[in-house]
Formats: sequence, C-alpha cells, structure tokens
Amino acid sequence: MSRRFKTAVGLLLTGIMLFPVYWMVNVSFTRDQDMRKSPQDLFPTHGTLAGYRTVLDEQLPYLGTSLVIGLGTVVLTVALAAPAGYALAKLRPRGGGLLSFLLLAAQMIPGIIMAMGFYAIYLQLGLLQSVPGLIVADSTLAVPFAVLIFTAFMSGIPGELIQAAQVDGARALRTFWSVVLPMSRNAVVTVSLFAFLWSWSDFVFASTLVNGGAHEPITLGIYHYIGNNNQEWNAIMATAVVASLPAAVILVLAQRYVAAGVTAGAVKD
Repeated sequence: MSRRFKTAVGLLLTGIMLFPVYWMVNVSFTRDQDMRKSPQDLFPTHGTLAGYRTVLDEQLPYLGTSLVIGLGTVVLTVALAAPAGYALAKLRPRGGGLLSFLLLAAQMIPGIIMAMGFYAIYLQLGLLQSVPGLIVADSTLAVPFAVLIFTAFMSGIPGELIQAAQVDGARALRTFWSVVLPMSRNAVVTVSLFAFLWSWSDFVFASTLVNGGAHEPITLGIYHYIGNNNQEWNAIMATAVVASLPAAVILVLAQRYVAAGVTAGAVKD
C-alpha cells in the first residue's frame, strides 16, 4: 500500500476515535433549544457560552479539590516509588524478584475491592471524606506501576557512575539523590503523569471514600451535576470539557518524556 493511502486510513481512524470528543465540545456550545433538532447541527451555528459560565459558577471547588488530590498523589507516588525502584534496580535486595511479582499481582486487584478495604480502615481512623485519605488511596493504584517503571529505567543507568559516586564518598542515599534521580527525569515525568491522570479520573475511590463530604473531586462534581441537571446538556458537556483540559494539556506537554520513560529498559546495549 502507498504511503498516502496509509496516511488517509490513519487519519480516518483517528477522526472516528476523536469524534466523541468533538461532539462533546460541539454540544457544550449548543443552546438548549437546539438540542433536539433533527438532524443535529455538526457545528454550533448559534453558539453560546452559557454552559461554561454555569461550570465556572458551580464546578470550580470540585476542580480545585481534584488538583490538590492529583498533585498530592504525584508527590506521594514519586516519594515512595523512586527509592523502591532504585533499590530493586541497583541495590539488589534479597527477595527483589518476589517483590516485583507482588507488584504485578497488586495491579490485578479490582479497585472496588481495594475501596471496600480502605473504607473499613478509614472508618476506624476517621479519614473518611478527607483529602489526605483519598490521596493515599489513589497512590495505591499508581505506586506498583511506578516502581516497575523506575526499576526498568534505573537498571539502564551505568554502574560506573554509581561506583564513581561511591569512590567520592557518597553513600546510597546521596548517590540516589544526586546522581540517580536527576538522570531519571523521564521516568519521574512518566510516573507523575500517570499518577495524576489516575487520581484525576478516579471515581471508585472518590464515590466510596469522600461522597457527600465537603471536599469532592471533579468526577463526583460531574456525577452530581448530571443527576441534578439532566436536561442542561450544554452545561454537562461544558463540565466534561473543562475537566478534560488539565489532563490533555499535561499529556501534550509531557508526551516526549513519557515515550522515553515507558520504553526505558526495553532495549539493552
């Protein structure tokens, strides 16, 4: 097949996959009285920003909470996973293979089962309907994946650099902080991105652990909004667009680091 044909097929498939996103944006600018037109306009010929004004009036607290939870999840995930990945990659602790297997197995546990476990624990500790509790819960989804990413990436760091640092008198912690971590920038960005996206889009933990509290993330904000305003589709879709923007912007900015971080360790010289 010619290159042009392949390009055309690729563009067609991409357009099909992205059409729901376009339709979400289209409906977010459509007036209420135009929602039931048949056929529906492919473009908002009488566009309105009423839905976005409603979102800014009602959804900003949810967005702020999600941002705090996402950043907290990123910090906690990197703080736990980076040293663990370094230990597995370079310090070779006894039982490291078993630990790696357990990390893989942990990712197979359904989220709802973990949510029920957290609910029972948080009920005793008084952490229900709290932002720190949700940050810890969301981190449990990201940490196993993050440790595996850091382990694969740090395994590719030349041992000579670590030995040189040790010769200069640096201990394991100083070597990790001053040598290994700066060289693992791609892995840090990759882990941070996925941790943020998982926490930003989480609904299971949020609906189980903080539902009805004073600090709810945007996923619950959209859920409540749909239930209370099932006729205001422009506002509902505007909420979805606004909620999607932070994740989309971060993904575009970090994509080159993510590609390098995910493929780290796949090829050895």
